[in-house]
Order: sequence, then structure tokens, then C-alpha cells
Amino acid sequence: MYRSHNCGELNASHINKEVTLAGWVQKSRDKGFIVWVDLRDRYGLTQLVFDEERTSKSMLEQAQNLGREFVVQVKGTVIERASKNPNIPTGDIELLVSELIILNEALLPPFTIEDKTDGGEELRMKYRYLDIRRNPLKNNLIFRHKVVQEVRNYLSKEGFIEVETPYLIKSTPEGARDFVVPSRMNAGQFYALPQSPQTFKQLLMVGGMDKYFQIVKCFRDEDLRADRQPEFTQIDCEMAFIEQEDILNAFEGLTRHLLKEVNGVEVEKFPRMLYDEAMRLYGNDKPDIRFGMEFCPLAPKEENFGFPVFDGAELVVGINVEGCADYTRKQMDELVDWVKRPQIGATGLIWIKYNEDGTLTSSVNKFFDEDYLRYFATEMKAKAGDLMLVLAGNTHKVRTQLSSLRMELATRLGLRNPKEFAPLWVLDFPLLEWDEDTKRYHAMHHPFTSPKPGQMELLKTDPGTVKANAYDLVLNGNEIGGGSIRIHDKATQALMFDYLGFTPQQAKAQFGFLMDAFQYGAPPHGGLAFGLDRLVAILGGQETIRDFIAFPKNNAGRDVMIDAPATIDTAQLNELHLKIEL
Repeated sequence: MYRSHNCGELNASHINKEVTLAGWVQKSRDKGFIVWVDLRDRYGLTQLVFDEERTSKSMLEQAQNLGREFVVQVKGTVIERASKNPNIPTGDIELLVSELIILNEALLPPFTIEDKTDGGEELRMKYRYLDIRRNPLKNNLIFRHKVVQEVRNYLSKEGFIEVETPYLIKSTPEGARDFVVPSRMNAGQFYALPQSPQTFKQLLMVGGMDKYFQIVKCFRDEDLRADRQPEFTQIDCEMAFIEQEDILNAFEGLTRHLLKEVNGVEVEKFPRMLYDEAMRLYGNDKPDIRFGMEFCPLAPKEENFGFPVFDGAELVVGINVEGCADYTRKQMDELVDWVKRPQIGATGLIWIKYNEDGTLTSSVNKFFDEDYLRYFATEMKAKAGDLMLVLAGNTHKVRTQLSSLRMELATRLGLRNPKEFAPLWVLDFPLLEWDEDTKRYHAMHHPFTSPKPGQMELLKTDPGTVKANAYDLVLNGNEIGGGSIRIHDKATQALMFDYLGFTPQQAKAQFGFLMDAFQYGAPPHGGLAFGLDRLVAILGGQETIRDFIAFPKNNAGRDVMIDAPATIDTAQLNELHLKIEL
């Protein structure tokens, strides 16, 4: 037996008991005549003590030579600690060691295994197995486990059946690039790794499973960012004989359950907002509603503004930042420079201060007198002490730019409290979006999403106005889940493929198996998939997902720990009938 107890459970009730512990040496303090060693495992930390009065000379020397991260086993007696530490559960006791066994020596780690470490992100990713020993990352993985268990328990109680679907599937056009896998037994042919189990969960509905879920890996060959990985995990769900309201109610229930059980927070209201309204008020389809700063479109008092930047713009729109009229010139210049960064792409920023004395000043005083500035203040519902910020230009670009500025200001002003949770349903997305490169419409979600009832005919005359029977669940400015009511009959699905530019032959080659299944009595069905990595990060008070994934990839899609992706040897290439040309 390597241990009778773990390093986090001993307390005053164990005093005078003989115990066995095993773990890693966190650090040691050598006073010559006495040595204290902090022993760590997953559960916590226990202080060990070796002293010349009660410890043999050889064991004291052995303790003095223990290095950081040595793996040891110790036996000894629990004694009361002379200088107690109230910050840890084991702070009332220490272990007087009677036997010390070094199970494995360790090199000096490349960074300190402490809550606050001196290791940069790339270095810690290279030595991820060491980083996992640190409390922040260890606790994140334990937190993820708790979320996953709560998901499984809740959905199982609600009658959902967990079904596994395959990872080696057929490449289908679903929006992102596929990762492909060559087949040795079928020369020249390839599997694809699933972007989602979309068609399989629909086939499970045809199969009569009624309520399905799966916590599943998905794969998309996309450019990465802080909240995106080439492989990610979904809580994938599908239900039969339902309408949109059934889906919203079911997954509001799951989200409420997670917030209560994991975070101790009760959220009753799940407001709903149409996609068009979200774009008009917040400039994006996943607005953070924990704070205000809603967009205010500005129209000229007369026929035009008399200001070239505004007169030539599709949209002039601003936000009111409460209580920030005292921003200095340096702070205003920083904001202007921030929106001009290539990542944002604005050409400038107009500011108007509503001063505490009731006067108004702006960066465009030479174009607008105070009466006009007061008109802007009225339109934007500003009051003394507020700062108004205005952008103008192409509607889509300006909304995107102002949305980014709104979020940046909220972060700077401390308005995005990670312990506050504000869920939101966004409904009625466009069914299609125009692609300038291909000069045709593409499905905004995927080709199996049904249009809103009664709008199918509009596909022939005005396809850009057709709304999808689709919905996203947003939490704190992040999309945590999305789904739709699916098309469930062959004729409508064939019509949708036609509108999306598929020939009948292409539709049959790509999705013939699904079309065939629809001929055998497919029920009305729909579903939703949560992004588990992002959901866990937000519930954990963060927005980047890497620290909630055991072994993530970096921004280049590389696993720097195992050095993947990597080349393969010529023999493997020959077996797969592949030739590399760079």
C-alpha cells in the first residue's frame, strides 16, 4: 500500500495516528537541525517534519537532499503543528516522518510548480504534464469533470439516451474544412473526421431513439484563436416530435441546472432576442447583456449632417459610456488608436463629452455647434458626466467595430463580472448568407436547417430575407450552444440542396444516405449542441478554453508537447498510396 491517506485529508482528529503518504515534493525548508517538506498530491498538501532529535542522521541527510518534484513515500505519526497554517485544510498538523522512500527522483522543473508560476504559456504547454500539477490547471480539469457529470445526470434523468457515433465518416460540405484520413484498405479514398455528428443524430431520430445526447469530439480545420481548437467537445443533443419551444425549454432547464449545481447561482429569466435586433442594438449575434451601452443610430437633424465622414456613410451609430466624460486627452487618444488597430480596422473615432457643468465638447467642434451636439446627446440619452463615441461607414463593418469597442470598454470599466451570468436566446437567424467569393448563397448554419414556417416560397423570390428555424444560446457574450429545427422530408431537403447550388447528382453523392432514410418515415425533429469547452470556461469565470482542456493545441494548431503534426515515413506513405508534393 503506497498510502493510507491522501495529502489533503489529515487534520487534528488524526493526531497520534500512524499514516502512510505518497506524493511529490513541493518545496523544503532546511534549517540544518530540522527540515520541513511540503508533500503534494491531487488532494492537497501535508507538511512533513524531520528533526535531529527524533529523526536518524541518515534520514535527515536524505531529507536535506530531496529536490523539487521528487516522488516519495513516507510513514510517520501525525502531530500537532506548532505554527498552524489556517490557509490549508491540513494546517493544524504535520507528519513526523519515521520512514522515507524515494520512489523517483526528478530533474529541476523548467518552471515553478506553484499557483503563480514563472513559466510562459508556450513553455507550460510543452511540459503540460507538469502544468497539470499546478492547482489552477488541476482545479480547472476537476471543474470540467463536475460539469460533465452534471450534464450526464441531468440529461439521463430527462430521458435522453447517450449514443456514440463514428469518428471515421464521409467528407460533407458543412461550412468548415474537414480533417481527412487516408484509407489504406481503400486506395485513393479518404475518411473525414466529423465537424459534428449532425447527420448521425438525425438518423438516430429516424431510428426512433426520440431523445439522444453525446459528449463528443468534433474536428474543424480552421484558423485558431483563444476560444477555438481544431478538436473540441460538444454536448450534442437531438429530440423527435418537438417544436422550437420544446427545445428552448429543455435546454434552459439544463443551463439552469448547471448554473445552480456548479456555480450556486439561480437564473430564472432567459430573455429572447431576434437576430436582427441583436445586430441593430449590439452589432453581433451573441451580445453580452450584463451591461448597457446599446447602439444608437444617428440621423441628421436636417437633410444631411454637413460633415463628409457622416454624409458618405451607410450608418452613423454611437454608444453612450456613462460616467466617462472625465477621460483625459491621453485616454481618448488611446481609444482612437485602439479602434484604428488592424484587428478593428476603423479609420477614426468621434467623441463627444457631456461635461458635468452641462456643456458639450467634441473632437468635431469645428463641424458641429453645441446645439447639434446637444441633439446627439438627446438621441443617445446621455446626461452630464457621460461620454459618447460615434463611428460611421459601411453598416456591417461599423457594427462589428463598435461591438468590439463596446466590449473593450466594458472590460476596462469592470462591467463584465465573471460571477454574474446573463443567458440570452437569439432567434430567427437568416437561413442563407451571401458569399462574395462563390457569388452564391450558402447555408448560415448547415443545409439541414429548416426555414421558418411559411417562408419556403421566399427562397424562389427573395432568398436573403428567409429566416431559419434556428436559435443560439448566449451566455455573457459568448455563444455556448446553437441548433435548429431540421428538415425531415426528402422533397423539402432536395429543394434546399437545389437552392444551395447542389445538382441532384451532387446531393445524392454527398447526402444520399440521409435522403434515403427520410423515405422511411422520419419524424419532425430538432436539436442543439453546446460547446462544452467554452461552456466550462465561462462557468469557471474565464473566456479562454485552453486551461480547461488537458492537452490543447497552440495558435498554429500544434501540440508542442508531442510535436504534432509530424511527418510520416516513406513506408507509411506507400501503404496509403500517398505522395507528398510541397
